[in-house]
Amino acid sequence: SAVKLATRYIEQGRSEGDPRFLGQAQAVLGPWWSEPSPPPTALLLRATIRQNAHEFDQALADLDQVLAMESTNAQAWLTKASILQVQAHYEDARRACQRLARLAVSYVLLGCLSDIAGVTGHAAKARELLRQVLSDTPLAGRERIWIATILAETAARAGAIREAEEAFAEAFKVGIKDQYLLGAYADFLLDQRRYQAVIFLLQTETRADGLLLRLAIAEQALEQPTFQNHRAELLARFAASRERGTAVHVREEARFTLALLHDATRALPLAQANWSVQREPADARILLESALAAEDRAAAQPVIDWLNHDQVEDFRLRQLAQQIQEAAF
Repeated sequence: SAVKLATRYIEQGRSEGDPRFLGQAQAVLGPWWSEPSPPPTALLLRATIRQNAHEFDQALADLDQVLAMESTNAQAWLTKASILQVQAHYEDARRACQRLARLAVSYVLLGCLSDIAGVTGHAAKARELLRQVLSDTPLAGRERIWIATILAETAARAGAIREAEEAFAEAFKVGIKDQYLLGAYADFLLDQRRYQAVIFLLQTETRADGLLLRLAIAEQALEQPTFQNHRAELLARFAASRERGTAVHVREEARFTLALLHDATRALPLAQANWSVQREPADARILLESALAAEDRAAAQPVIDWLNHDQVEDFRLRQLAQQIQEAAF
C-alpha cells in the first residue's frame, strides 16, 4: 500500500512540478526511509526521490543495492542509466542501458541508448531509430511522451527545427501533462523567439519554478506588465530555497540571475556549482552563457573540454564555445 501511494505521489509530482508531492512520497516511505536495507520496491522509490532531489550518488547507491538483490529489475537499470547520463558518465550509462536488452521491450532499450547517442556524436542514427520506434511501435502514455521528447530534443540540438516541432507535437498529442515536456518545448520556443507561444503555453503553469522562469523570460522579451511580478516571485522562491539548503534548482537560479537580473558575476558561480553536480546540455549552456557574459574564458574550459572529449552534438553550444574562444578578453 505504501509503495502504491508513494508511486502515485511521484507521478503527481511529475505532472504538476510541485516538489511537495515528492515530500509526501518520502513521508509515506518513512518507516523504511532511514533503513540501511529496505525492501527492493521501497529502495527503488527512495532512489527515484533522491534522483529528483539531485542526490545522485545516494540514488545510485540505492539502485546498486536493488540490483544486488534483483539483477533483472529493468526499472532500476533504466533509472541508473538516466542518472549516469546526467553525470556525463556515458560509457557506464550505455552499459546500464544494454542490460535492458533481455529485460524490457525493445523500445525501452532503443530509447535509453538513443538518448545517450543523441548527445555523443551519433545524433543522426539516434533520430532515425527514434522515428522508427514512433512510427512502428504502438506506444501510448508516458512511454510515447518519453520517446517523442528524446527525438524532439535531439533534433533541436542538431538544428532540425521542423523535425523537432513535429516530435514535440507527437508528445503533446498523448494528452498527459508532463513538466519535463513543457519545459523542453518552452526552451525550444524561446530559442525560436516565439515568445507569445511561450506565454500561451505557460501562463497557467506558475507553480513550478522552472516553468515560471521560462514564462518570465518570454514576458521580459515582450515587455509584458506581468514580468515584474513574476521576477519578484522568482527572487523570493530562490531565496527561500537557499535558506532551506536545497540545491535542486541551481541551474534555474543561474539562468534567472543571468537572464532576468542581468548579473553575470553572480550567475557564473551558480552555473559552476550546478555543473559540478549535473552535466546535461542545458547545464553546459548556462555555464557557457555566464562565462561569456562575465568574460571569463577559464570558467568555460570544463564545458569546452566536455564538448570535445565526448563529441557532443549541439550547434548552440558549439557556437557559444567558439564565441568564447574568439573573444578578445
